Amino acid sequence: MAAHAKIYLASDHAGVELRKAVAAHIVAQGLQVVDLGPDDGSSVDYPDYGEKLAMALSDDADARGVAICGSGIGISIAVNRFPWARAALVTSAEAARLSREHNNANVIALGERLISQETALACIDAFLATDFEGGRHARRVDKLTKLSP
Repeated sequence: MAAHAKIYLASDHAGVELRKAVAAHIVAQGLQVVDLGPDDGSSVDYPDYGEKLAMALSDDADARGVAICGSGIGISIAVNRFPWARAALVTSAEAARLSREHNNANVIALGERLISQETALACIDAFLATDFEGGRHARRVDKLTKLSP
């Protein structure tokens, strides 16, 4: 991933601690982080933060995102409501790698309550280090952004 590209981060209240750890980890790699919040663990709604993340990506095609909630499920659904966003909920570095390589995911979703911080950071590393393979996968990914007639 190009060092100039931005990584947008968003979570709900159940993902704040992991989001902060992820932010520090990414910054330590020399990448630019834009943290969309929330600021603390006060209760918020994951659809609001999934939308904030998706909207940030709509203006920045080279950027990637990290979405975190308790399970990763709700916020990944929220992000995937937008046709330019491809959020992959992952629980292993291998899944994170494949989400980029085969699916051109531009958002990785993590569940703070379901995976360890060590696993989450390994997922982040694989996600950021992997390029889209293209080829036969490009046709399939194109279909994700187009509605069928």
